[in-house]
Amino acid sequence: MKIKISHDSKLSWSGDALALSFFTDKVELNPELTQLDQNLDNTINELITETEFTGKSGETIITRVGGKNSLRKIILVGLGKEEDLTLDSFRQAGGNIARIAKQNNIKTLAIAINHHNYEDDILAQVISEGIILALHEDKRFKSEQKTSKITLDSIELLDLPASNTAIETAEKITSGVILARELVNAPANEINPITMAKTVEKIATEYGLELTILEQADCEKLGMGAFLGVALASDLPPKFIHLIYKPEGIAKRKLAIIGKGLTFDSGGLNLKISGSGIETMKMDMGGAAATFGAAKAIAQLKPNVEVHFISAVTENMISGKAMHPGDILTASNGKTIEINNTDAEGRLTLADALVYADKLGVDAMVDLATLTGACIVALGNDIAGLWTTNTPLATQLTTSAQIAGEKFWQMPLEDKYFDQLKSPIADMKNTGSRAGGSITAALFLQQFVKNTPWAHLDIAGPVWAEKPTAIDNEGGTGFAVRTLVNWILSN
Repeated sequence: MKIKISHDSKLSWSGDALALSFFTDKVELNPELTQLDQNLDNTINELITETEFTGKSGETIITRVGGKNSLRKIILVGLGKEEDLTLDSFRQAGGNIARIAKQNNIKTLAIAINHHNYEDDILAQVISEGIILALHEDKRFKSEQKTSKITLDSIELLDLPASNTAIETAEKITSGVILARELVNAPANEINPITMAKTVEKIATEYGLELTILEQADCEKLGMGAFLGVALASDLPPKFIHLIYKPEGIAKRKLAIIGKGLTFDSGGLNLKISGSGIETMKMDMGGAAATFGAAKAIAQLKPNVEVHFISAVTENMISGKAMHPGDILTASNGKTIEINNTDAEGRLTLADALVYADKLGVDAMVDLATLTGACIVALGNDIAGLWTTNTPLATQLTTSAQIAGEKFWQMPLEDKYFDQLKSPIADMKNTGSRAGGSITAALFLQQFVKNTPWAHLDIAGPVWAEKPTAIDNEGGTGFAVRTLVNWILSN
C-alpha cells in the first residue's frame, strides 16, 4: 500500500473512492464540492440527506456513484465540532477512512482533508499515521493467512501541497508503533528475555546502533539485587539491555528511556489467580516494547539527540528458587527492600534500571511501565498516568503526548504516602496499601533516582485494547511510542 501526495483536484481525480470531511453541524458544500456534486448527479447531497449525516467525530458513510463517472464511490467522514478540533482528529479520520475503504474493497483511494490551522506537512504526516496504523494486521500466529481478493493499493492525499518527507516521517514513526504492538501481542513462548534481546540486536545491526547486553553475572557484579531477585524463579536467563542511538556530530542533549520488561508475570508466589488477568500478562513488557519501538523510529529519523534505551528483561515465575514474601533484596544503590508482595515485581526491575540510567549523565530520563492496576482504577483504560516533580519535563511530555494523540494525566507525588512503604527491618517495602497504589509505586521508583530530571509513566491501561478503535486493533496498541518520539524530537 502506497501513500502519496497528489496534485489532482477533487474535480479531476478518478479512482475507486474519494473521501471528504465535514464538521459537526457544518455539513455544507462549498463551491468546489457543489461543482463536484453536480458532476456526480447530486450523489453527495443525497447521501447526506438520506443518511442524516451530521459530521460527528468518527462518523463514516459510503455510497456508490451512479452513471458513467470515473469515480466509483464517495466516502464522508466526520471530524466533530470545529472548536474541538485537534491534530489527532485528522489521525483518527485517516484511520476511519482507511477502515471503511478496506471493508468496501477499495483499491485506489483519495482523501481530501485540510485545515488552515495546521501546516500541510503536519496534516499529511498524521493522516498517514492513522491510515498505516488502522490497516496494520498482526496475523503472524494464524495457520492460514487469509487475504482479501482486493487490497487497498494506493492512497492519494488531495488539497495538501505537502512534501514526501511528511509521509516518510509517518512511515518511520509507525514502524516503531507496529514493532511495539507486535512485541506485546506475541505470547510468552515467543517473546522472552532471550528473544527480546535478539529482537533488539536486529534493530542495532540494521540501524547501526550501539548495544550492550548485561548477562546475569554482569548484573551481579553491579549489585542489581532487586532485578535479579525477580529473575530467580525463571528457567530463562535475565537480560539487561542497553541500546544507544548517537547522532552524527555533537548531540544537543542526552536522554534515557527505561521500559519495564516483564515478558511474563505470573505474580510469583503471590500468584495471580483466576480472574486476575494472568492470561494477558504477556503484555507486562509493554514499557519495554514502547522503548524499543521508539528506538526503531528514532534510528530512522536521526535527530541530533543521544538517546539511551534501557530495559531489565526477565520473567516473574514460580519455582523452588523464587523470591518469597518477606525476603529482603538489596538494589544496586545499596537500598534494601522488604518484599511484601512478589506481584509488585516491575518496580524492582525498574529500580536497578533507574540506578543504572542515573549514572549515565543524561539530561533527563523517563521510565514507562504497565505498573499498577491502581492506575487503571484511577484513570481508566484510555489514559496513562504521569509523575514528576520537574515542571519543564512534565510540560515537554504532555505537549508531546497531545501532538501524538495519546492521553496522559499528571498525578501527584505525595511525599506523605511514602509512609505506607516504611519497613521496620529494611529501608522500604515494595508495596503499600491499596489506597493510592499508583502513587506509592511512583514514590518507590523515586528512591532510585538521585541526580537526573525524571518522569514516570504508568501505561497499564492504554497499552492494550479490548476492541478496535479508529487506529488501534484489538490487542497491543503500541501506546507511548509516538509520545516518546515527539519528546525526543522536541529536544
